[in-house]
Amino acid sequence: MEAPVPSDDGLSPDSTVIWEHPMSYKAFNEIILMEMAEENSLLKKIEISVSEAEKRTGRNAMNMQETYTAYLVETRSVDPLNEGQNSPPDSLWRRYSEFELLRNYLLVNYSSVVVPPLPEKRAEFVWHKLSADNMDPDFVERRRIGLENFLLRVASHPILCQDKIFYSFLTQESGWKEAVNETGFQIKADSRLKAINATFRVKNPDKRFSELKHYSDELQSVISHLLRVRARVADRLYGVYKVHGNYGRVFSEWSAIEKEMGDGLQSAGHHMDVYAASIDDILEEEEHYADQLKEYLFYAEALRSVCRKHELIQYDLEMAAMDLVSKKQQCEELTTGTVRTFSLKGMTSKLFGQEPPEQREAKIKQLEEQIDEGEEQLKVKNTESREFVKNAWEDIDRFREQKNHDLKEALINYAVMQISMCKKGIQVWTNAKECFSKM
Repeated sequence: MEAPVPSDDGLSPDSTVIWEHPMSYKAFNEIILMEMAEENSLLKKIEISVSEAEKRTGRNAMNMQETYTAYLVETRSVDPLNEGQNSPPDSLWRRYSEFELLRNYLLVNYSSVVVPPLPEKRAEFVWHKLSADNMDPDFVERRRIGLENFLLRVASHPILCQDKIFYSFLTQESGWKEAVNETGFQIKADSRLKAINATFRVKNPDKRFSELKHYSDELQSVISHLLRVRARVADRLYGVYKVHGNYGRVFSEWSAIEKEMGDGLQSAGHHMDVYAASIDDILEEEEHYADQLKEYLFYAEALRSVCRKHELIQYDLEMAAMDLVSKKQQCEELTTGTVRTFSLKGMTSKLFGQEPPEQREAKIKQLEEQIDEGEEQLKVKNTESREFVKNAWEDIDRFREQKNHDLKEALINYAVMQISMCKKGIQVWTNAKECFSKM
């Protein structure tokens, strides 16, 4: 829309310029999540927010004093019959480590789900004027927004939103950690060594999961490069804008020694000063778009987690099938008295003779029982594998739709912001030109 631009924005009072304002990060995410929320989503029943952050000091598990940040989680019931009459919110404080505990629990108990990532614990891909300190107020504020986004993502997920531990995270301040630990999720967690072993030893990997794993690696690489480029551009942009402040200083000094030209130079200098000062707000807004990209940088690891779980399931399935084949072969050899493959047992039988019939019959009976048990286990593992693949691909398809929607909107809004910046620069120099023309 066309709107008059105030003079303290570096533009003349009489000027008009078309401004295109990108939607704010928080509003953008809330609208998207509400659009994508399922009918049974928790977001249809309660409003969730992380409203503030507070710096605190206390004693850790080693009885050493530490400084940390606590975040205020607020929930409010949504009553569609009394729209506009908001009930008072319930609130509780959570540390970042508690968010981590919640996500680890979700990863273990919902291994076929692409679990939403947490915002970074320490700043990465920052340009040189930003602090990398995790207690920096600007960083804490961006992390607060990221933690709220994490809760909204989980609450809008058709499966995760129904978890009782997640609901108690939002509503039960005391005793929540104990409730999580009582689930025994740490015992069920697959070890990293076991996952690596499965990756290298699985014989028939699912091509779709292999391709997804490769895609997640490529996505992480591409977004990492994009964030590095953005940080370098931010450094250069900061320098260019601040140089305009030098224009302002020079024009102001020059105006002091001129009579006819003084007013024009002074006005032009003012436009340059305001333009130079505007870069701080611009780059702060840019950081929010960078955080949206970082979310999908961390989503890449969530995709790999699903792929690793499938490799473990496939590896267990293959091991169970191989064990069953081996037992059937042993049973056949004992029954027929022939050894089809070279083995130490076969050589021993040739050297020292066959086992007594009674002993052989007992072994055959034992093997037959193990074969029956192994066939049942193999059926169960096959069913589990098919169920995992079905559930995983349903959630991966949901994630892809979400990713395409989010990144498209984020990149469009980022482009709109860049266009607005360029238009503002053009307008500032247009106003400067008018000032010079009136001298």
